[in-house]
Amino acid sequence: MKLSNLKEELKSMSELRFQVQNGSWVPPHFHITEVGLVTRHFIDCGGTVRKERHVNLQLWSAEDHDHRLQARKLLKIIELSERTLGLEDLEVEVEFQSNTIGRYRLGLEAGHFVLIPTLTACLASDKCGVDPAMEAEPAQAAAGSRCC
Repeated sequence: MKLSNLKEELKSMSELRFQVQNGSWVPPHFHITEVGLVTRHFIDCGGTVRKERHVNLQLWSAEDHDHRLQARKLLKIIELSERTLGLEDLEVEVEFQSNTIGRYRLGLEAGHFVLIPTLTACLASDKCGVDPAMEAEPAQAAAGSRCC
């Protein structure tokens, strides 16, 4: 979901809820602890230099069980972040900690947001010899790969 889509959805929401794709819910007393612009500048295993940019929201739950962030308040936080950080209309990624910090894409379902798990993949399979059929089996792919 792009930032513009998130803002549009927030304008019409009466209740701000986040559900993990596995069916569990982010506790309703969550906080948004940061809104940021994340830039990754890296090289893949095939030697290609890449850059990724996205807007990051970090969700955090404390023991203040009466806390409730309203959709309009989050919209104001995002608008302040746009002005202050110069945010563009980029994809939104959400960080949320269950056992460890997870990174999620953001979706929408039945009036609430859904945290969709992100996955890793070889970005240079054409250069390092990873058979696309083997990508689901990391141990097997590494054994026959020329990249790393």
